[in-house]
Amino acid sequence: KTNDELRRQILFILCQALNTEFLPDVSQNVYIEGKLYPKDELTNVTPNILSKTTRRLHLQPRHPISILRTLIEAHFNEFQHFNSFSPVVTAAQNFDDLGFPEDHPGRGATDSYYVNKSIMLRTHTSAHQLQAFRSGAEKFLISADVYRRDEIDSCHYPIFHQMEGAQIFNMSNVAEETLRDIDKTAFQPTESISTDDDTVIGSNNPIQPCHPIEAANAATMHLKHTLNVMVRRLFKEEKDLKVRWIDAYFPFTSPSWEMEILYKGKWLEICGCGVVKQELLDKAGRPDKIGWAFGLGLERISMILFDIPDIRLFWSQDSRFMDQFKPGEITKFQAFSKYPSCTKDISFWINDEREQGFHDNDFCEVVRDVAGDLAELVELIDDFTHPKTKKRSLCYRINYRSMDK
Repeated sequence: KTNDELRRQILFILCQALNTEFLPDVSQNVYIEGKLYPKDELTNVTPNILSKTTRRLHLQPRHPISILRTLIEAHFNEFQHFNSFSPVVTAAQNFDDLGFPEDHPGRGATDSYYVNKSIMLRTHTSAHQLQAFRSGAEKFLISADVYRRDEIDSCHYPIFHQMEGAQIFNMSNVAEETLRDIDKTAFQPTESISTDDDTVIGSNNPIQPCHPIEAANAATMHLKHTLNVMVRRLFKEEKDLKVRWIDAYFPFTSPSWEMEILYKGKWLEICGCGVVKQELLDKAGRPDKIGWAFGLGLERISMILFDIPDIRLFWSQDSRFMDQFKPGEITKFQAFSKYPSCTKDISFWINDEREQGFHDNDFCEVVRDVAGDLAELVELIDDFTHPKTKKRSLCYRINYRSMDK
């Protein structure tokens, strides 16, 4: 250990002995879950975000996120459930292990929260997929909070919750295994839910060359059946629900799809999925397996099932929110605050040397640090370049509204 690490360790032990609070030096370090991480030029995680890393909404029994998690886990009752992975991961776990190309936009500091250049807050539960496969699990669910720099509106929040699901089969007899599994979970068609799937596997969404076509088709059939059954169970009380499958791209699955539902006149993605890239299973020491994985957003589904109109409400600690829900039950949210909104505009010039690197998410991060969850919406309403000086000015409209008062 370095002298600095030893000094911090000794200070921590002394503080414990004296029963006083250990206040870490955060000027050059980031303090998360009792550990110090050195800052560098890529550090962009903020105090506002760090303050929420311990909330773990998916583990609070009366919270809608946790209620939905337990309902899905009950549906996948033969799966192993991982719910306590740390949000701090390496960039390799989050990107490299999953085959993200070097130029993928998700790697950028405009999209992700970096503790330093090698450590970050996970952007998806897939960051633990290799870890779960290596544990020996053959079918599992991972639930966790994930972190992404994002815009500010009623459907986007820098922290949300995902559930990762995966199942693998023996490559040699995948057709028999999947058919046996499907027979156990057959469902009856219902008039209240219609499913449209006209996706076609081809050059734009290919089967992996290493997979026999029969094996890939069997895994695909099992995946789509599994998710169709899950949606029918979750949304059984919804009337006239329309579901559709569309082709998609993910670095760690091929072929890949997204599942969408029609909600209030708009198609909303609720799940991304596909056949696991064989390279990932090879890294996990499972070269004789083939399987699928999916990832779904718990907030997106909860907003529909519980009729929650604004994603900020999930972070409310107001008893009038939490007391509405009971473990194991889907209860429609009843609004308790009717406060009007307050709109303010702010404009500023961008320094010439920073113009190329400026991103809307940079401004949203400042708004979050100052206004917290009072900011309901941030939108760019004017982008002006002076005809003579060529300097650029941006004007943003900030809508403030308390969800609790």
